Amino acid sequence: MTSASQLFEPYQLGPITLSNRTVMAPLTRNRAVPGSLVPSPLAAEYYGQRASAGLLITEASQISPQGQGYQDTPGIYSKEQIAGWRTVTDEVHQRGGKIFIQLWHVGRISHTELQPGNAAPVAPSALRANTKTFVGGRFVEVSTPRALEASEIPGIIDAYRQAAANAIAAGFDGVEIHGANGYLLDQFARDSSNQRTDAYGGSIENRARLMIEVAAAVAKEIGPERTGIRISPVSPANDIADSNPQALFDYIVDQLAALKLVYLHVVEGSTGGPRDNLPFDYGSLRKRFGGTYIANNGYDLALANEVLGRNAADLIAFGKPFISNPDLVERFKRGAPLNAPDQSTFYGGGAKGYTDYPTLESLQAAQ
Repeated sequence: MTSASQLFEPYQLGPITLSNRTVMAPLTRNRAVPGSLVPSPLAAEYYGQRASAGLLITEASQISPQGQGYQDTPGIYSKEQIAGWRTVTDEVHQRGGKIFIQLWHVGRISHTELQPGNAAPVAPSALRANTKTFVGGRFVEVSTPRALEASEIPGIIDAYRQAAANAIAAGFDGVEIHGANGYLLDQFARDSSNQRTDAYGGSIENRARLMIEVAAAVAKEIGPERTGIRISPVSPANDIADSNPQALFDYIVDQLAALKLVYLHVVEGSTGGPRDNLPFDYGSLRKRFGGTYIANNGYDLALANEVLGRNAADLIAFGKPFISNPDLVERFKRGAPLNAPDQSTFYGGGAKGYTDYPTLESLQAAQ
Protein backbone atom coordinates (compact mmCIF):
# COMPACT_ATOMS: atom_id res chain seq x y z
CA MET A 1 0.00 0.00 0.00
CA THR A 2 1.40 3.37 -0.93
CA SER A 3 1.07 6.29 1.40
CA ALA A 4 -0.65 8.15 -1.45
CA SER A 5 -3.73 5.94 -1.00
CA GLN A 6 -4.07 6.43 2.77
CA LEU A 7 -6.05 9.66 2.44
CA PHE A 8 -8.76 7.77 0.57
CA GLU A 9 -9.05 4.82 2.95
CA PRO A 10 -12.10 4.45 5.21
CA TYR A 11 -11.53 5.36 8.87
CA GLN A 12 -13.40 4.39 12.03
CA LEU A 13 -14.12 7.49 14.13
CA GLY A 14 -15.72 6.13 17.29
CA PRO A 15 -19.05 4.59 16.20
CA ILE A 16 -18.92 6.31 12.79
CA THR A 17 -17.30 4.91 9.65
CA LEU A 18 -15.82 7.69 7.51
CA SER A 19 -15.48 7.01 3.78
CA ASN A 20 -12.00 8.56 3.71
CA ARG A 21 -9.54 10.51 5.86
CA THR A 22 -10.31 14.00 4.58
CA VAL A 23 -12.12 16.47 6.84
CA MET A 24 -13.82 19.67 5.72
CA ALA A 25 -12.68 22.21 8.30
CA PRO A 26 -15.14 24.67 9.87
CA LEU A 27 -15.49 27.71 7.59
CA THR A 28 -17.43 30.82 8.63
CA ARG A 29 -19.58 31.99 5.69
CA ASN A 30 -21.95 34.57 7.30
CA ARG A 31 -25.05 33.49 5.40
CA ALA A 32 -27.53 32.66 8.17
CA VAL A 33 -30.98 34.25 7.90
CA PRO A 34 -30.79 37.73 9.50
CA GLY A 35 -32.81 37.96 12.70
CA SER A 36 -33.47 34.25 13.28
CA LEU A 37 -29.86 33.18 12.51
CA VAL A 38 -31.23 29.95 11.06
CA PRO A 39 -28.85 28.33 8.53
CA SER A 40 -29.38 29.78 5.04
CA PRO A 41 -31.82 27.91 2.76
CA LEU A 42 -28.75 27.26 0.58
CA ALA A 43 -26.80 25.63 3.45
CA ALA A 44 -28.22 22.14 2.83
CA GLU A 45 -27.05 22.28 -0.78
CA TYR A 46 -23.65 23.72 0.20
CA TYR A 47 -22.88 21.00 2.74
CA GLY A 48 -24.55 18.31 0.63
CA GLN A 49 -22.29 19.16 -2.33
CA ARG A 50 -19.29 18.47 -0.08
CA ALA A 51 -20.58 15.23 1.46
CA SER A 52 -17.83 13.16 -0.20
CA ALA A 53 -15.44 14.44 2.50
CA GLY A 54 -14.87 11.77 5.15
CA LEU A 55 -16.17 14.19 7.78
CA LEU A 56 -17.79 17.61 7.42
CA ILE A 57 -17.46 20.06 10.31
CA THR A 58 -19.87 22.96 10.03
CA GLU A 59 -19.12 26.62 10.35
CA ALA A 60 -18.89 27.74 13.96
CA SER A 61 -22.39 28.12 15.43
CA GLN A 62 -23.09 30.09 18.58
CA ILE A 63 -24.47 28.25 21.61
CA SER A 64 -26.46 31.30 22.78
CA PRO A 65 -27.28 34.85 21.65
CA GLN A 66 -24.41 36.05 23.88
CA GLY A 67 -22.01 33.73 22.00
CA GLN A 68 -22.35 35.62 18.68
CA GLY A 69 -19.45 37.72 17.43
CA TYR A 70 -20.05 38.29 13.72
CA GLN A 71 -22.99 39.26 11.54
CA ASP A 72 -25.24 36.46 10.20
CA THR A 73 -23.55 33.46 11.80
CA PRO A 74 -25.93 30.57 12.61
CA GLY A 75 -26.98 29.49 16.07
CA ILE A 76 -27.91 26.14 17.60
CA TYR A 77 -30.05 27.36 20.51
CA SER A 78 -33.58 27.90 19.08
CA LYS A 79 -36.20 25.46 17.76
CA GLU A 80 -36.05 27.20 14.37
CA GLN A 81 -32.27 26.79 14.20
CA ILE A 82 -32.51 23.10 15.11
CA ALA A 83 -35.09 22.63 12.32
CA GLY A 84 -32.88 24.53 9.87
CA TRP A 85 -29.87 22.39 10.70
CA ARG A 86 -32.02 19.26 10.31
CA THR A 87 -32.41 20.07 6.59
CA VAL A 88 -28.60 20.19 6.37
CA THR A 89 -27.93 16.91 8.19
CA ASP A 90 -30.68 15.13 6.22
CA GLU A 91 -29.12 16.24 2.92
CA VAL A 92 -25.58 15.26 3.96
CA HIS A 93 -26.73 11.84 5.21
CA GLN A 94 -28.77 11.26 2.05
CA ARG A 95 -25.55 11.79 0.07
CA GLY A 96 -23.64 9.35 2.29
CA GLY A 97 -21.73 11.89 4.38
CA LYS A 98 -21.05 12.40 8.10
CA ILE A 99 -21.32 15.79 9.79
CA PHE A 100 -20.40 17.39 13.13
CA ILE A 101 -21.37 20.91 14.18
CA GLN A 102 -18.81 23.27 15.70
CA LEU A 103 -20.07 24.82 18.96
CA TRP A 104 -18.95 28.39 19.51
CA HIS A 105 -18.91 31.15 22.08
CA VAL A 106 -16.79 34.05 20.84
CA GLY A 107 -16.24 35.69 24.24
CA ARG A 108 -14.63 39.09 23.72
CA ILE A 109 -14.49 38.85 19.91
CA SER A 110 -17.83 40.60 19.50
CA HIS A 111 -19.51 43.98 19.35
CA THR A 112 -22.26 45.56 21.44
CA GLU A 113 -24.44 45.76 18.27
CA LEU A 114 -24.48 41.94 18.17
CA GLN A 115 -25.14 41.38 21.87
CA PRO A 116 -28.58 41.05 23.51
CA GLY A 117 -29.64 44.49 24.76
CA ASN A 118 -26.45 45.99 23.23
CA ALA A 119 -24.55 44.71 26.29
CA ALA A 120 -20.78 44.44 26.49
CA PRO A 121 -19.38 41.10 25.29
CA VAL A 122 -18.11 38.79 28.03
CA ALA A 123 -14.58 37.50 28.59
CA PRO A 124 -12.36 36.09 31.35
CA SER A 125 -11.04 39.62 31.97
CA ALA A 126 -12.06 43.10 30.81
CA LEU A 127 -9.31 43.33 28.18
CA ARG A 128 -10.24 44.45 24.67
CA ALA A 129 -8.72 42.40 21.85
CA ASN A 130 -6.84 44.31 19.17
CA THR A 131 -8.88 42.88 16.30
CA LYS A 132 -11.97 43.52 14.19
CA THR A 133 -15.32 41.89 13.67
CA PHE A 134 -17.92 42.07 10.92
CA VAL A 135 -21.11 43.98 11.81
CA GLY A 136 -23.66 45.76 9.62
CA GLY A 137 -21.74 44.82 6.47
CA ARG A 138 -18.48 46.39 7.63
CA PHE A 139 -15.38 45.51 9.66
CA VAL A 140 -15.20 47.35 12.99
CA GLU A 141 -13.05 47.18 16.12
CA VAL A 142 -14.42 44.72 18.68
CA SER A 143 -16.03 46.19 21.80
CA THR A 144 -14.41 46.24 25.24
CA PRO A 145 -15.70 43.20 27.17
CA ARG A 146 -16.69 42.84 30.78
CA ALA A 147 -15.22 40.08 32.96
CA LEU A 148 -17.57 37.17 33.61
CA GLU A 149 -18.66 36.77 37.21
CA ALA A 150 -17.78 33.37 38.68
CA SER A 151 -21.52 32.84 39.23
CA GLU A 152 -22.16 33.08 35.45
CA ILE A 153 -19.74 30.33 34.46
CA PRO A 154 -22.04 27.36 35.22
CA GLY A 155 -24.62 28.91 32.88
CA ILE A 156 -22.08 29.08 30.07
CA ILE A 157 -21.10 25.44 30.61
CA ASP A 158 -24.79 24.52 30.53
CA ALA A 159 -25.29 26.46 27.28
CA TYR A 160 -22.62 24.27 25.65
CA ARG A 161 -24.30 21.15 27.04
CA GLN A 162 -27.72 22.22 25.76
CA ALA A 163 -26.29 23.16 22.35
CA ALA A 164 -24.78 19.66 22.08
CA ALA A 165 -28.17 18.11 22.91
CA ASN A 166 -29.76 20.39 20.29
CA ALA A 167 -27.18 19.26 17.74
CA ILE A 168 -28.09 15.61 18.23
CA ALA A 169 -31.78 16.59 17.95
CA ALA A 170 -30.88 18.27 14.63
CA GLY A 171 -29.41 14.99 13.34
CA PHE A 172 -25.70 15.71 13.67
CA ASP A 173 -23.33 12.76 14.05
CA GLY A 174 -21.48 14.67 16.77
CA VAL A 175 -20.12 18.05 17.83
CA GLU A 176 -16.79 19.84 17.83
CA ILE A 177 -16.15 22.22 20.73
CA HIS A 178 -14.39 25.35 19.48
CA GLY A 179 -11.44 25.79 21.84
CA ALA A 180 -9.25 27.57 19.29
CA ASN A 181 -8.50 30.88 17.55
CA GLY A 182 -8.83 33.28 20.46
CA TYR A 183 -12.50 32.66 21.28
CA LEU A 184 -13.96 32.21 24.77
CA LEU A 185 -12.42 28.89 25.85
CA ASP A 186 -9.05 29.88 24.36
CA GLN A 187 -9.29 33.29 26.10
CA PHE A 188 -9.65 31.57 29.47
CA ALA A 189 -6.72 29.24 28.73
CA ARG A 190 -4.18 31.94 27.78
CA ASP A 191 -2.32 34.17 30.18
CA SER A 192 -2.45 37.10 27.70
CA SER A 193 -6.24 37.33 28.00
CA ASN A 194 -6.94 35.84 31.44
CA GLN A 195 -5.98 37.93 34.46
CA ARG A 196 -8.45 36.33 36.87
CA THR A 197 -7.50 35.54 40.46
CA ASP A 198 -10.29 33.03 41.16
CA ALA A 199 -10.51 29.29 40.36
CA TYR A 200 -10.51 30.11 36.62
CA GLY A 201 -7.31 32.18 36.56
CA GLY A 202 -3.65 32.09 37.48
CA SER A 203 -2.19 28.60 37.14
CA ILE A 204 -2.34 26.48 33.98
CA GLU A 205 -4.78 24.15 35.76
CA ASN A 206 -7.10 27.05 36.60
CA ARG A 207 -6.94 28.68 33.16
CA ALA A 208 -7.62 25.33 31.46
CA ARG A 209 -10.53 24.61 33.78
CA LEU A 210 -13.35 26.07 31.67
CA MET A 211 -12.32 24.24 28.50
CA ILE A 212 -12.12 20.94 30.39
CA GLU A 213 -15.42 21.50 32.22
CA VAL A 214 -17.19 22.29 28.95
CA ALA A 215 -15.72 19.17 27.30
CA ALA A 216 -16.80 17.04 30.28
CA ALA A 217 -20.35 18.45 30.23
CA VAL A 218 -20.76 17.91 26.48
CA ALA A 219 -19.28 14.40 26.63
CA LYS A 220 -21.62 13.50 29.48
CA GLU A 221 -24.63 14.82 27.54
CA ILE A 222 -24.05 13.18 24.13
CA GLY A 223 -21.22 10.69 24.75
CA PRO A 224 -17.46 11.21 24.40
CA GLU A 225 -17.56 9.12 21.21
CA ARG A 226 -19.56 11.97 19.59
CA THR A 227 -17.51 14.82 21.08
CA GLY A 228 -14.44 16.35 19.44
CA ILE A 229 -12.55 19.55 20.23
CA ARG A 230 -10.44 22.02 18.27
CA ILE A 231 -7.37 23.82 19.66
CA SER A 232 -4.75 26.14 18.16
CA PRO A 233 -1.77 26.07 20.55
CA VAL A 234 0.39 28.78 18.93
CA SER A 235 -1.99 30.66 16.66
CA PRO A 236 -2.09 34.43 17.35
CA ALA A 237 -5.62 34.62 15.87
CA ASN A 238 -7.78 37.28 17.50
CA ASP A 239 -4.93 38.82 19.52
CA ILE A 240 -4.19 35.77 21.70
CA ALA A 241 -0.90 34.49 23.11
CA ASP A 242 0.51 32.47 25.97
CA SER A 243 3.87 32.59 27.72
CA ASN A 244 4.21 28.78 27.80
CA PRO A 245 1.97 27.16 25.20
CA GLN A 246 3.67 23.76 25.30
CA ALA A 247 3.09 23.23 29.02
CA LEU A 248 -0.45 24.65 28.76
CA PHE A 249 -1.56 22.45 25.88
CA ASP A 250 0.24 19.33 27.08
CA TYR A 251 -1.82 19.71 30.27
CA ILE A 252 -5.07 20.44 28.40
CA VAL A 253 -4.62 17.43 26.12
CA ASP A 254 -3.88 15.14 29.08
CA GLN A 255 -7.23 16.18 30.58
CA LEU A 256 -9.08 15.80 27.28
CA ALA A 257 -7.55 12.34 26.80
CA ALA A 258 -8.88 11.30 30.21
CA LEU A 259 -12.39 12.26 29.01
CA LYS A 260 -11.93 9.90 26.01
CA LEU A 261 -13.12 12.47 23.48
CA VAL A 262 -13.35 11.01 19.98
CA TYR A 263 -10.94 13.47 18.36
CA LEU A 264 -8.49 16.31 18.85
CA HIS A 265 -8.46 18.80 15.96
CA VAL A 266 -5.25 20.85 15.99
CA VAL A 267 -4.50 24.02 14.05
CA GLU A 268 -0.75 23.65 13.54
CA GLY A 269 0.93 27.07 13.42
CA SER A 270 -0.84 30.36 12.74
CA THR A 271 -4.47 29.93 11.60
CA GLY A 272 -4.53 30.49 7.85
CA GLY A 273 -0.87 31.52 7.99
CA PRO A 274 2.61 30.03 8.44
CA ARG A 275 2.85 26.58 9.98
CA ASP A 276 6.16 27.40 11.68
CA ASN A 277 5.36 30.75 13.34
CA LEU A 278 6.45 29.47 16.79
CA PRO A 279 8.24 26.30 17.89
CA PHE A 280 5.81 23.67 19.17
CA ASP A 281 5.88 19.88 19.51
CA TYR A 282 2.60 18.63 18.04
CA GLY A 283 3.89 15.06 18.36
CA SER A 284 3.62 15.51 22.12
CA LEU A 285 -0.14 16.18 21.77
CA ARG A 286 -0.58 13.21 19.44
CA LYS A 287 1.12 10.88 21.94
CA ARG A 288 -0.82 12.22 24.92
CA PHE A 289 -4.25 12.11 23.33
CA GLY A 290 -4.51 8.50 22.24
CA GLY A 291 -7.71 9.09 20.23
CA THR A 292 -8.06 10.40 16.68
CA TYR A 293 -5.76 13.30 15.80
CA ILE A 294 -6.94 15.69 13.05
CA ALA A 295 -4.17 17.85 11.60
CA ASN A 296 -5.09 21.22 10.13
CA ASN A 297 -3.53 24.31 8.53
CA GLY A 298 -1.99 24.76 5.11
CA TYR A 299 -2.31 21.12 4.04
CA ASP A 300 -2.17 20.14 0.40
CA LEU A 301 -2.24 16.60 -1.01
CA ALA A 302 1.53 16.11 -0.78
CA LEU A 303 1.79 17.24 2.86
CA ALA A 304 -1.30 15.19 3.78
CA ASN A 305 0.25 12.05 2.32
CA GLU A 306 3.58 12.72 4.03
CA VAL A 307 2.01 13.26 7.48
CA LEU A 308 -0.33 10.24 7.19
CA GLY A 309 2.58 8.16 5.87
CA ARG A 310 4.61 8.70 9.05
CA ASN A 311 1.54 8.28 11.27
CA ALA A 312 1.76 11.86 12.58
CA ALA A 313 -2.04 12.27 12.15
CA ASP A 314 -5.13 10.14 11.49
CA LEU A 315 -7.25 12.61 9.53
CA ILE A 316 -6.36 15.75 7.58
CA ALA A 317 -8.57 18.85 7.55
CA PHE A 318 -8.75 21.12 4.52
CA GLY A 319 -10.37 24.56 4.67
CA LYS A 320 -10.26 26.97 1.72
CA PRO A 321 -9.87 24.20 -0.92
CA PHE A 322 -13.32 22.88 0.11
CA ILE A 323 -14.92 26.32 -0.42
CA SER A 324 -14.14 26.29 -4.14
CA ASN A 325 -14.00 22.52 -4.74
CA PRO A 326 -17.15 20.69 -3.62
CA ASP A 327 -15.62 17.52 -5.10
CA LEU A 328 -12.18 18.08 -3.53
CA VAL A 329 -11.71 14.37 -2.71
CA GLU A 330 -12.38 13.34 -6.31
CA ARG A 331 -9.99 16.02 -7.59
CA PHE A 332 -7.29 14.76 -5.23
CA LYS A 333 -7.87 11.17 -6.39
CA ARG A 334 -7.53 12.13 -10.04
CA GLY A 335 -4.74 14.66 -9.57
CA ALA A 336 -7.06 17.19 -11.20
CA PRO A 337 -6.53 20.96 -10.95
CA LEU A 338 -8.41 22.81 -8.22
CA ASN A 339 -10.82 25.72 -8.71
CA ALA A 340 -9.44 28.98 -7.33
CA PRO A 341 -11.58 30.48 -4.54
CA ASP A 342 -13.26 33.87 -4.96
CA GLN A 343 -12.30 35.63 -1.72
CA SER A 344 -14.83 38.42 -2.26
CA THR A 345 -17.67 35.91 -1.63
CA PHE A 346 -16.22 34.20 1.47
CA TYR A 347 -18.28 36.19 3.98
CA GLY A 348 -21.94 36.91 3.32
CA GLY A 349 -23.99 36.91 0.14
CA GLY A 350 -26.01 34.23 -1.64
CA ALA A 351 -25.31 31.37 -4.01
CA LYS A 352 -22.42 33.09 -5.80
CA GLY A 353 -19.17 31.73 -4.39
CA TYR A 354 -21.16 29.40 -2.14
CA THR A 355 -23.05 26.72 -4.08
CA ASP A 356 -22.04 27.57 -7.68
CA TYR A 357 -18.46 26.24 -7.87
CA PRO A 358 -18.23 23.63 -10.65
CA THR A 359 -17.39 19.95 -10.08
CA LEU A 360 -15.24 17.98 -12.51
CA GLU A 361 -18.42 16.19 -13.58
CA SER A 362 -20.27 19.44 -14.36
CA LEU A 363 -17.26 20.81 -16.26
CA GLN A 364 -17.06 17.64 -18.38
CA ALA A 365 -20.82 17.72 -19.05
CA ALA A 366 -20.53 21.31 -20.28
CA GLN A 367 -17.80 20.46 -22.80
